[in-house]
Amino acid sequence: MIDQEPSGVVVNAGTVSPSSTRLRFREPTRPFPEFKDDPVLDFLAQARGERVSIDVSVRTLRGDGLDAFLDELATDFRGWEGARTWRSLEHDLTLSATHGTGGYVRLTWGLHARPPAEEWCFETTTVHAAGEDMRNLATEIRAFFRSAS
Repeated sequence: MIDQEPSGVVVNAGTVSPSSTRLRFREPTRPFPEFKDDPVLDFLAQARGERVSIDVSVRTLRGDGLDAFLDELATDFRGWEGARTWRSLEHDLTLSATHGTGGYVRLTWGLHARPPAEEWCFETTTVHAAGEDMRNLATEIRAFFRSAS
């Protein structure tokens, strides 16, 4: 779900309940604006919950196709075998998708320490209805990336 906040567009990628972890993407920026058509897009990935507060700066090249990856999951709403994976340019954000019974997709989001440390990894799972919910998430991510232009 996209929200407008004073700091700009925010994408809420997780199912929200009082005790759950909330995953948000915010502050899309182009770190090298002096270069015309710069493909580098950075954003902040945040995990917030009762027992967690993590911020990770994510670096991508035009979003590294995250929106297309989510679109593909929506297109295959009838399901697939095994896990499908995606990762950002510097592996600071990862995503693993599995299709379960009942028409739901489980997305396991990983936030990672940047190399060379790579000392920690945090994962949280969100559950989405296959098809339209996944397509809406892809559309929101695409709009989020475009908001940095």
